[in-house]
Amino acid sequence: MHQPKTTVAKPLAGWKVLVPRGGPWGDQVAANLRARGAQPIVAPMINFAPTDDAPALEAALARLAAGDFDWMTVTSATTVDVLQSHRAVVAPGTRIAAVGETTAAALIAAGYHVDIVPSEDNSARGLLLEWENATQGVIPLRVLTLRSEIAKPLLTEGLRRVGHDVESVVAYRTVGVAVSDTVIANVKAGLVQAVLVTSGSVAQQVFDQLGPIPEQTLVACIGPRTAKDATAIGLRVDVIADERSAESLIESLVSAAEARALAAQQ
Repeated sequence: MHQPKTTVAKPLAGWKVLVPRGGPWGDQVAANLRARGAQPIVAPMINFAPTDDAPALEAALARLAAGDFDWMTVTSATTVDVLQSHRAVVAPGTRIAAVGETTAAALIAAGYHVDIVPSEDNSARGLLLEWENATQGVIPLRVLTLRSEIAKPLLTEGLRRVGHDVESVVAYRTVGVAVSDTVIANVKAGLVQAVLVTSGSVAQQVFDQLGPIPEQTLVACIGPRTAKDATAIGLRVDVIADERSAESLIESLVSAAEARALAAQQ
């Protein structure tokens, strides 16, 4: 007779986990980590600054309001913040594609609508795979892609390759934020059990500010794309979330912690 599987109520008890983003996202992740017994250390490593080409963004948003685009693509919740700060208006006939559930939720919370969210792969690649079905194969479409200054133009290039008329505009810049000397010292001393990595830009800051990460400290990436970016810059990756979401990231960390605890008992 099989014994029922038991789960540890606080699987991350005794774990200090570095959360590299602040704001509502960081607060929510910290709360979820505490619920699992961890002690989160919220230390934002990136921030967002206005685009260097404000006139181009303002002109694109004016055209968006005028109905000059058939579609707009939004790849991050930060872009939604930019739309809100500019009080951007989306013309009634313009449809919106969001990369990821987090981005879609931010759009809806801000009062915008969402017409496509990739159902499987929450990435630019996933959106491209579902684009033809969502647009019923209509070519060319006039598309506005809003992105970070450092974002790879995968979505823009993919849409252009298909034959669409794409205007790619930088909505914001990503800048590094220095963490405290105490955080750096604790990581280097092995006093932090896990570091969360939520994007390629965060991976770069972790590598630059905290590396090399001690072997006993788990480096947990939010998804395969981020893990690939982290590996490319030389950051060791120990845990990869199945899905590109905070919930999946935390669950992957819990699984790793439980596996480590089991190994220690043997």
